Amino acid sequence: MKLNIVEYPDKRLKEKSKIVEKFDKELHELLNAMYTAMMGSNGIGLAAIQVGHAKQALLLNIPNEDDEQSIDNLIEMINPIIIEKNGETIYQEGCLSVPSFYEDIDRYERVVVNYQDREGNTKTIEAEGLLSIAIQHEIDHLNGILFIDKLSYSRRKKFEKEYKKMQKEKKANHS
Repeated sequence: MKLNIVEYPDKRLKEKSKIVEKFDKELHELLNAMYTAMMGSNGIGLAAIQVGHAKQALLLNIPNEDDEQSIDNLIEMINPIIIEKNGETIYQEGCLSVPSFYEDIDRYERVVVNYQDREGNTKTIEAEGLLSIAIQHEIDHLNGILFIDKLSYSRRKKFEKEYKKMQKEKKANHS
């Protein structure tokens, strides 16, 4: 299964993802293909909706101190729910679905999340730092929210203008 990353302004990115009820071979194949797509795009997180599947599934693979992403650090979250959040932090985020654009976003510093793994087992993770930010970013995707939706009105207008210009340049370079 080869997956392509859905890019803004594709309307599918606004879709709310549905709860996963079947933890079967089909889900496992989707998660495996998502991992390949994420790593191939140099991402640290990917929600299923970003590859056109409206399922509450996401992957995270935060680089270690040596900036390497080991499959041993891969976290697969199915049906994640943030049960606790505190503190605040600002982090410059980017997104595979909004390529080449980065912006400071307010997030909770620490989150506790209940989720299921690929086999359907219930798990809890406590996260802070980049992992906490990435979890919040990917859970937003499951709810049809992009990080650019969190920008102030004026910053969002500026983004729209810059992004349209970038898209035009990209098209011109490919013609």
